Amino acid sequence: MLGILSACLSALAGVCTEFLMKQNNDSLYWQNVQLYTFGAIFNMAWLVVDDFRAGFEKGPWWQQLFNGYSITTWMVVLNLGSTGLLVSWLMKYADNIVKVYSTSLAMLLTTVLSVFLFGFKPTLQLFLGIIICMMSLHMYFAPPSMLVGLPQTVRSDPESLVIVSDDHKAES
Repeated sequence: MLGILSACLSALAGVCTEFLMKQNNDSLYWQNVQLYTFGAIFNMAWLVVDDFRAGFEKGPWWQQLFNGYSITTWMVVLNLGSTGLLVSWLMKYADNIVKVYSTSLAMLLTTVLSVFLFGFKPTLQLFLGIIICMMSLHMYFAPPSMLVGLPQTVRSDPESLVIVSDDHKAES
């Protein structure tokens, strides 16, 4: 039940975000500044609250913000920042369905790279999920005539059509 609720809330959030991104004609960069400023303010507020709860034992948050960062950490930050910018571009110029499919294809690519780079062993559930995703991708982007046995429409030559008149006279 919680899985269904999570999926519904995620879909609702995606549709609302797409609506907000497309409703005005502001540039994508300005919309990103608005969105990320909003997030940065709340994250900074949380860091300040966390400092007050801890009694400033380790110093203020800005002195320990980058403690323990390695090259891997910076690569993750760069990856997540790039992903956020790409998602905002998709929401502005494409639609939510394309975003969901691009996320699914990114998971497929991550799986393939993990098999070769880290020796990951895929499970049956993963293969079934990939197959279902690929089938839905095909069904979404395929022309309807390819999916359903619709009869082919034949255009007839206008000269070969017979004109039928409908002159019924009322009999008294």
